[in-house]
Amino acid sequence: GHIGLDEPFAGMFTQGMVVHETYKKPDGSFASPAEIAIVPDGDGRRATLLDGGAPIEIGPIEKMSKSKRNTVDPDDIIGSYGADTARWFMLSDSPPDRDVIWSEEGVKGASRFVQRLWRMVNDAADIAKAAPDARPASFGADALAVRKAAHGALDKVLSGIERLAFNVSLAHIREYSNTLAEVLARPGQPAPDLAPDLSWAIREATVILVQLFHPMMPHLAEECWQVLGQKGLVSEAVWPQIERDLLVEDSITLPVQVNGKKRGEVTVARDAQNPEIEAAVLALDTVKQALDGKPVRKIIVVPQRIVNVVG
Repeated sequence: GHIGLDEPFAGMFTQGMVVHETYKKPDGSFASPAEIAIVPDGDGRRATLLDGGAPIEIGPIEKMSKSKRNTVDPDDIIGSYGADTARWFMLSDSPPDRDVIWSEEGVKGASRFVQRLWRMVNDAADIAKAAPDARPASFGADALAVRKAAHGALDKVLSGIERLAFNVSLAHIREYSNTLAEVLARPGQPAPDLAPDLSWAIREATVILVQLFHPMMPHLAEECWQVLGQKGLVSEAVWPQIERDLLVEDSITLPVQVNGKKRGEVTVARDAQNPEIEAAVLALDTVKQALDGKPVRKIIVVPQRIVNVVG
């Protein structure tokens, strides 16, 4: 090689560039995004210079460069939205091997999500602090559903990070946060009166959420960690372990065919026996319509795959 030492990595991943529109003044020189105002104009947009109102030509999207003056000052973004928002936007907007188009609306959307996470964690704080320290011996249906969602998200997010598919991981975090928000929004008893298994599961789920977005938004994560009453720093906490048994789905959806043509789907318990599956299939309106009163000659159930009705 060209250097006399071993490099501390096995390979290099080349990221895409951050790109932005270019803006040209009447004299042909370039204007920076901070110098112009853009407003809707019919089906398009119109740009003018803030100082004097001169018309500005909106040019193509190109990689950020000083010569084209299409750069964005990180200090301005951090001052207005915070570093976590900038990090989240840049990681979530596109796959890391593609260019990121810098967008003010995209940054604002990331900021709204940051604020939403902060509100969610604060909503969960009382439940987390009232939850028992010891893990319950068993979990009811509601608590189990929360734990399944948490460990499912943990598995998906970790898989994305390991593949450097950060935008995919962030999409799973968004999806999981929606699920947890629905749980927290359900009307119920005050936090101290919640069933111990459910309050423990909600605390675990919220702690996992904070640990999932910590690599992307470390400042927010540390604040949330303290709000939840956790000890130390989230950056020093052990990464949560996936409980694989929680990744197994209790139900399965099977396609249903009538005389070789797909007529719908049926969702049954994963361990359902053939008589249960057959009854559920025959109860489908689409199957009844396809049979049109004809007797059923045979029902073929291919385990975990498909159901064929022969009429």
